[in-house]
Amino acid sequence: MSCAVLLPAVCCVALFNGVLAAPRSALAGASGPGTVTVFAAASLADAFKEIGRTLEQRRPGLTVRFNLAGSQQLAAQIEQGAAADLFASADERWMSYVKERDLLAQPPLVFARNRLLVIVPATNPARIKQLQDLARGGVKLVMGAAAVPVGEYSRLVLKNLSRTPGFRADFARRTLTNLVSEEENVKSVVAKVQLGEADAGIVYRSDVTPAVSRFVRVLEIPETANVLATYPIAVLKDSRDPAAAQAFMTLVLSPEGQRILERHRLIPAFPAVTSAP
Repeated sequence: MSCAVLLPAVCCVALFNGVLAAPRSALAGASGPGTVTVFAAASLADAFKEIGRTLEQRRPGLTVRFNLAGSQQLAAQIEQGAAADLFASADERWMSYVKERDLLAQPPLVFARNRLLVIVPATNPARIKQLQDLARGGVKLVMGAAAVPVGEYSRLVLKNLSRTPGFRADFARRTLTNLVSEEENVKSVVAKVQLGEADAGIVYRSDVTPAVSRFVRVLEIPETANVLATYPIAVLKDSRDPAAAQAFMTLVLSPEGQRILERHRLIPAFPAVTSAP
């Protein structure tokens, strides 16, 4: 059965070891029918769909459904009572938002990380050849809104670049004056650049999939100015099937799940386990 799709802090070592130590039977669980609904940041779409298909194969009759959107949108929906079993955010800010409202069944665990880069259309109509060109007059830049994790990370990168040798001190301010659109999730940023509706966008490294890479060029951000996006996950207190939700989370944290995340260009939170045979 294929995964259905709806609308578009490093954890304690002991607790993580306990999760990884869970036998395969814990992932298999009961084989009765059911549905587990995962609210996940849009940047996790491809990796989580693969993890969902893997779990469905191990639990006959189970359907894994996804609500993939900006973390801020998902947190607001959860607060308003949306039916969800699990929440995976692209930053700790929105996970904390849900935690502070006593909506989590357990402490969240960090399961992956990500880095940012700049993309331009393959045709590169603005002739952007280096990051400094983003501050040039007339460039059409698209980014996530400030409330969106990728938007907050992007603004931090611009500030960091303003303090980097080779960049003007007002680089961030000048670049932001070129901002023509603020998106509610990173996939929308990718789409606008891919379709040539913007001259450049700031996205996660994991967003430049083989399918996307045919239509864009990449500008790397210096390691000293880049940021490390953090992804926490937790079962929700009002989960209708806590066991199935925990099974999904256990698979995400397992060596197999970490390898799936790595294949989709995310940085595993526990890289040592990804080298296991």
